[in-house]
Amino acid sequence: MAKIGFISLGCPKNLVDSEVMIGLLEREGHTITPDTHEAEIIIINTCSFIADAKRESIDAVLAAGELKQSGRLRRLIVTGCLPERYAREIHGELPEIDAILGVNQIEQIAHAVAGKPVPPPDSFGRRDADLYLYDHTTPRTLAGPRHAAYMKVSEGCDHRCAFCVIPKIRGRFRSRNLESLVREAEQLAARGVREITLVSQDTTAYGSDLGMKDGLARLLEALSRVEALGWIRFLYIHPGRVSKGLIEAVASSPKICRYIDMPLQHASAEVLRAMRRGGDRASFARIIERLREGIPGVTLRTTMIVGFPGETRADFLELKHFCRDMEFDRLGVFTYSEEEDTIACGLEPKVSRRTAERRRRILMEQQAEIVRRKNRELVGRLAQVLVEGPSEESELLLEGRLQSQAPGIDGVCLINDSEVGEVRPGQFRTLRITRALEHDLLGTIVS
Repeated sequence: MAKIGFISLGCPKNLVDSEVMIGLLEREGHTITPDTHEAEIIIINTCSFIADAKRESIDAVLAAGELKQSGRLRRLIVTGCLPERYAREIHGELPEIDAILGVNQIEQIAHAVAGKPVPPPDSFGRRDADLYLYDHTTPRTLAGPRHAAYMKVSEGCDHRCAFCVIPKIRGRFRSRNLESLVREAEQLAARGVREITLVSQDTTAYGSDLGMKDGLARLLEALSRVEALGWIRFLYIHPGRVSKGLIEAVASSPKICRYIDMPLQHASAEVLRAMRRGGDRASFARIIERLREGIPGVTLRTTMIVGFPGETRADFLELKHFCRDMEFDRLGVFTYSEEEDTIACGLEPKVSRRTAERRRRILMEQQAEIVRRKNRELVGRLAQVLVEGPSEESELLLEGRLQSQAPGIDGVCLINDSEVGEVRPGQFRTLRITRALEHDLLGTIVS
């Protein structure tokens, strides 16, 4: 049995894949070590969504490869999006790698660790490929805190956004069975998980391939009946699929976080058309109005892309004014990254990197003012907080999150005092917010 170091890169969906592979390996008797210098085998689960993610993945491979010379490492395995997308190039350009597995070969990880031959992935861009999807019977070891976990509700994507290569990497959209998801939630709750976050490429599409109407709303209602769960959160919804049923499901259950993560990508109709996204500033404003009216106190998060080919100054100003008017609670802004194998690759005219970065900075500065004001308005209020554990800022502080703070995405609550004695990770407590920081909040636990 081997001592294995595991490095998981990329999004929460990738993290779930990593946890499944770790579960499969532990079932075989292998040991996972957090210290890569002690590892006999290192597995890197990679991302290749954009150029920065590819660089991070390759840097991790090169760093691990050096341990073959200086450490105990005898085998390096690379899994996930990078080998799925670049299977042919990897062996020639990265000889440090001993084996590769694509996103649909997760169940073969134990064979790769044992040194058995695994054929290179050949499903990139193929909708008829033998596509993988885990279920509640699949072994899985949580890599994060005991009290919070992600659940992948579906895999793949049927959208054809011009800038995105995910449908070619992950394949066609396919949903998990509702009963399987409820069973997994029950299993996680029995292990101490109090918050689950549902993830997918398009969570609002859940069940559409199974003939379900309002599948996500039905899933949320079913998960709300899992008694031991305290919070249920979902990420990545498509603006074209926001239904009355979904809004009512979120508003009707105290367990479902009033948090909507809806990537809009832009507000200019011309840019959205070029992105193959659809919609415009007016239609998005109507959706946001429906959400705020139907879910009182909802937190709205979105992401935007600046610098897409053909984006004019007028397009950008429309986006800027839209973000100002909508006053999103959370906003992520990315500069466009041209990716091969996408529809947008080669589109003209280009927007210079310098211009794109400047536009991103302008949007983020505008958003910072909005966030500062919204955070100041919270001072003095009471709110439920999920205690996470010791803070990375200081050993004298604890850390927690509100419903309005998604794990690993948004700010946190720093807890500097408690009026009720010992406070432990995984507990839901009442927080009095005493101070607003630049991104985070400071508060005291009260009875």
